[in-house]
Amino acid sequence: MKSKDGKTLRGAVIGYGFISGKGHIPAYLQRSQKDVQLVAVADICPERRELAKKALPDAHVYSNYRDLIANEAAHLDFVDISTPPCAHAEIAHAALDAGLHVLCEKPITTTLEEAKSLLEKAAKVKRVFFPGHNYKHAPVVKAIREVIDSGKIGEVRSVTLNTFRNTHAKGVTEWNTHWRRFHEFSGGGIAMDHGSHSFYLTFMWLGSYPTAVTAKMSNLSLGSASAYDTEDNFSAVLTFPNGLAHCHLSWTAGVRKVIYTIQGTTGAITVDDDDLQIAVQKKTDGPDVAQGAIRWEVEKKSISSDWMDASHVTWFNAMFDLFKTAIDEDDFVGSEAKESYRCIEIITRAYESAKNGCRELKLGGIN
Repeated sequence: MKSKDGKTLRGAVIGYGFISGKGHIPAYLQRSQKDVQLVAVADICPERRELAKKALPDAHVYSNYRDLIANEAAHLDFVDISTPPCAHAEIAHAALDAGLHVLCEKPITTTLEEAKSLLEKAAKVKRVFFPGHNYKHAPVVKAIREVIDSGKIGEVRSVTLNTFRNTHAKGVTEWNTHWRRFHEFSGGGIAMDHGSHSFYLTFMWLGSYPTAVTAKMSNLSLGSASAYDTEDNFSAVLTFPNGLAHCHLSWTAGVRKVIYTIQGTTGAITVDDDDLQIAVQKKTDGPDVAQGAIRWEVEKKSISSDWMDASHVTWFNAMFDLFKTAIDEDDFVGSEAKESYRCIEIITRAYESAKNGCRELKLGGIN
């Protein structure tokens, strides 16, 4: 799929770290003969720039995003922002001001005010702003959506999302490998880094948006006299008009794994990485549940989703297709962008809740 006028989109990647080097750029190269050409890369680290030149020998390589935008904007259609979150808002504003569409890694910003400002800017200049919400493109997550849409488990009333990691996601060795553990770069810990993935999945599965949040978090690494100043464990309960969502994130688990459950009025879905189980209620002639009035038909399947590959390169093309569709349809601030704002709102309010005795806080969303 090319852009609506049939041309190949010309893009630039800002930030040549792990996710762009192992995820975004390899995915772009897979479709380089079809609809995308990467013409420039920027990174503040000299060693990473040398590696970028090897990966993209025909691209112009810059030491900062300002020079890239100044020299390349006239020949670009979009930028892909893959820097640490602290720089997202500044770079995105500059790109939008230059008339470029923006694909931005999550979290889109580190503050609610910045998120609101970005969406307003995209609408004003009529350029697409699109977040890197790639988890919804994992094959097993797509299968969950199909089961829910089929009506097999009835109306979804509660979901749990447990994401276990035995460490924080490491950055490249040539730069600040542990930048996610420092607030000045990340804006927060595991809630800021991974919360968006859990939250937008709850929107999809419950088919609505949350109205309140309560949260608790801790930094277990402090026990080892670490200098890390961001949380490594996070739990939140989201109140929806039609149910509840429980989200738990950990960087101190004994295993890397995702475990999801989706409870419906007539059945349930359980996910353990690639393993999917669907249980559907079937009525019998028994007098009550304890005496066999209901039994469950259980279907089990395995859907390879590459959960162990932290780059998630195999999920990228489906996400990029949506970005291109948004460009083609002039959907400058579409549902994905608005969801990204809601994710930042939840993270922001969750931090406030945790600091105030886990007090429940209201959520307002965005029009």
